[in-house]
Amino acid sequence: MSTRAQPAAPAAMIDSLRAAFSGRLITEANDLEPFVIDWRRRYFGRALAVAQPDTVADVAAVVRWCAAQRVPIVPQGGNTGMSGAATPDESGHAVVLSLARLKKIRAIDTINNSITVEAGCVLSELRDAADQAGRLFPLSLPSEGSCTIGGNLSTNAGGVQVLRYGNARELCLGLEVITPDGEIWNGLRGLRKDNTGYDLRDLFIGAEGTLGVITAATLKLFPKPAAQITAMATVATPHAALKLLEQAQAALGSSLTAFELISDLCIDLVLQHFPDCRLPFAQRSPYYVLIESSDSEGAEHAEAQFEALMQRAIEAGLVDDAAVASSLAQSRAMWALRENISEAQALTGKNIKHDIAVPISAIGDFVEKTNALIAQRFPGIRMVVFGHLGDGNLHYNVSPPVDRCGPEHEAEFLALQPELNLITHDSVVAFNGSISAEHGLGQLRRDESARYKSPVEMALMRRVKQALDPLGIMNPGKVLPPA
Repeated sequence: MSTRAQPAAPAAMIDSLRAAFSGRLITEANDLEPFVIDWRRRYFGRALAVAQPDTVADVAAVVRWCAAQRVPIVPQGGNTGMSGAATPDESGHAVVLSLARLKKIRAIDTINNSITVEAGCVLSELRDAADQAGRLFPLSLPSEGSCTIGGNLSTNAGGVQVLRYGNARELCLGLEVITPDGEIWNGLRGLRKDNTGYDLRDLFIGAEGTLGVITAATLKLFPKPAAQITAMATVATPHAALKLLEQAQAALGSSLTAFELISDLCIDLVLQHFPDCRLPFAQRSPYYVLIESSDSEGAEHAEAQFEALMQRAIEAGLVDDAAVASSLAQSRAMWALRENISEAQALTGKNIKHDIAVPISAIGDFVEKTNALIAQRFPGIRMVVFGHLGDGNLHYNVSPPVDRCGPEHEAEFLALQPELNLITHDSVVAFNGSISAEHGLGQLRRDESARYKSPVEMALMRRVKQALDPLGIMNPGKVLPPA
């Protein structure tokens, strides 16, 4: 926990806010702590209070109160974000607006293949509700046991199945939003087609709470696949992985749901910190690919397709070894190698994260060139490269040399961050990529974005912000750098 003291809020303001809505109001310093520190413990803020309304009308009431008092609002879901978007600044003037108590599943329509849920619904509970209705909600993240759908939409979360189903934006049919002046916009129509003007829904998705507060969403559901098959393969380079991706797309078509690239250093960290994990190969490899297929014809058909794909890849020299999961337990064991990477990094010590995207065809050249640039400038630095090869999104992370991992070296290593970011992100943009693929800008990438976005793009974003939030109270200090 932070040792920073929370400033005492004026009693009259707290009493006024308490009278404005029904729900929980948190003002005690110890109780505020979990809401003012981000998941990575990178940002430590202060808050006037944390408001947890019980209803959508109460959310609107809190926003109206904040607008009248000119109090900044920091919307927060599960507080699992990676870029500090849900953490207030250090002034102590903001109200953290937690949507945790808005968690109802309002409706499931199996004919329209849609589900309407409130913003505080935990992602795993949403997925379970869809499963019980005989449907699939495909958004899947390592934090799904604590992240909420409102936060997922506000950051346009991706996850491992974007290749087949798309980002959170593609999974959303409609939103309910509280505007910065406290009005309720109900756009929960559940339509696949609605060509009646500006797409307001897409303004709020990915806006990280800077334009309004998402309180509910209508989301797409899909038929449950008859079988899901998982496989791992060893490859020498990202270039070989790309060729395997091309073969997998040709062989599996739309049933290919995930295609993840994992470097050997990632596996090394996971095996070090999670001894129950096992690599399904006798020999280590520079890189590994994790592939999943969702088949509509059953397990036997899916297994036959996978085995034929891997056999062709081995014969072509793209793959050195391959393993196809023959049970749910084996599938989960393979996915554990991928899903435990971030936690293994955290257990190892401080690391510098980059959530980047480049055109899929450029990933091999990007990794090769950028690795070389960083190695030349910082000998001994270790590259922790993994991510969603199938949609061009890599978690291109940097760890210190093996002999400089201790706490006594942390400050020295973190001091390299500005230069490491510059090398990485300049390379990303040289390959026509993005410096934030799925984590959002938040506070972390806010100022850097001005270096890479054109003046026209920045001006348009500022005009949207000014038009919707003229008082500037919605999550200030996030996404847009100071003018």
